[in-house]
Amino acid sequence: MKTIVKWFLRGAEFVAAMMMAAMFLTFILQIAVRYSAKLSWLAKTFPLLEPSRFGWTLEFCLALWVWIVFWGAAFVVRERDHVTFDLIYGQVSPKTRRWFAIIGGTVVCAGLLWSLEPTWSKFYILRLKTTATLSNLLGDWVRMRDIYSVYILFLVVVGARYGWRAISAFRHGADIDQPGHDGVAEK
Repeated sequence: MKTIVKWFLRGAEFVAAMMMAAMFLTFILQIAVRYSAKLSWLAKTFPLLEPSRFGWTLEFCLALWVWIVFWGAAFVVRERDHVTFDLIYGQVSPKTRRWFAIIGGTVVCAGLLWSLEPTWSKFYILRLKTTATLSNLLGDWVRMRDIYSVYILFLVVVGARYGWRAISAFRHGADIDQPGHDGVAEK
């Protein structure tokens, strides 16, 4: 099971890295097109370099950024990598830490999963809205709902991770130094 989780995490990191690479290359393309616009002869010689054809690059970078943030938070960033205020948590007994972890994990899990229905209701209207410029690149089938759908995935995955954290703390305690205490296998 640990091998499967390890490979899944590596795959998730690979997807995040590819999204970051695509965003970086698109950003470089934006810069190249902007500076080539100052060289009007270049745009006349190569019509594909006409700056008006590259309006999609900004929206594509923004969509990738949304995906990178939520994908990374759901699958790549481990709990121990988050900034935490653990002054009190580190000073209390292991039994109290266990209850902090159980209550905290349960509250976060319940809050994220409870927000699924209202979020999905708001997404219903996004199925009608198209993007301003990405349709030039990807076609008219891309909707705003598709771009922001990663947020639903984020709610489910992070909610499940914190639910697992609460269950794990209930079963095994919540020691600070316990490797993999966030329910994710070590690399």
